[in-house]
Amino acid sequence: MVQVFLEGFLLQASLIMALGAQNLFVLESGMRRHYHLTVSFVCFLCDLTIIMLGVMGAATLFQHYPEFKIVVGVVGIVFLLQYGIGKLRTPKEDVYLSDLLKEKNLKKSILRAITFSILNPHAYLDGVVLIGGYSSKYSELPMRMTVGLGAAACSLVWFLVLSSASSKMMPVFQNPRRMRWVMGTAGVCLILLSARLSVDVYGWLLEMNHPGMSISGTITNVSP
Repeated sequence: MVQVFLEGFLLQASLIMALGAQNLFVLESGMRRHYHLTVSFVCFLCDLTIIMLGVMGAATLFQHYPEFKIVVGVVGIVFLLQYGIGKLRTPKEDVYLSDLLKEKNLKKSILRAITFSILNPHAYLDGVVLIGGYSSKYSELPMRMTVGLGAAACSLVWFLVLSSASSKMMPVFQNPRRMRWVMGTAGVCLILLSARLSVDVYGWLLEMNHPGMSISGTITNVSP
């Protein structure tokens, strides 16, 4: 069972370290100390839920109802775009980090953590399709759930390390110009992620309307 747990842990480690909206939000929360440990735990619970659904066989949901994946994708595009533009529209006057820290709001931090976690179709692709699909090599449910628990444990460790390490960087960004640079960079990254997700959703639409066709219009699966 320990080996199976480590398989899930390492599989998630290969997926979660890529730059994404959820990781950016955890980084920002840690840097600002906006309930960063709570945010990390909420993101972990969301990942745990998605992964457990995957290992219990929810991957069939995307196969039978591809429209669900597209709806989530469109909502995610709008959310990332709106949030990214909001970062870029931060007032140009000097805003010190000490002022930003006064904006702490536990409820808002939790809601944003949930939103960044569940409005991310790639989280479903990783947790449900990839991890769930990998776990399907085990016929027994307890073994599949062990894979899922290993993957979820990796999420928890990653978020805690990410938020704690970024919180140590706070003194570096006491300068308001640096803070504006960080927020502007985060905004650009979120907009780029929105654009990348738009391309993915377009590809999903093509696949749904023309099974076997890739985004470039070539046939990827041809029956003999």
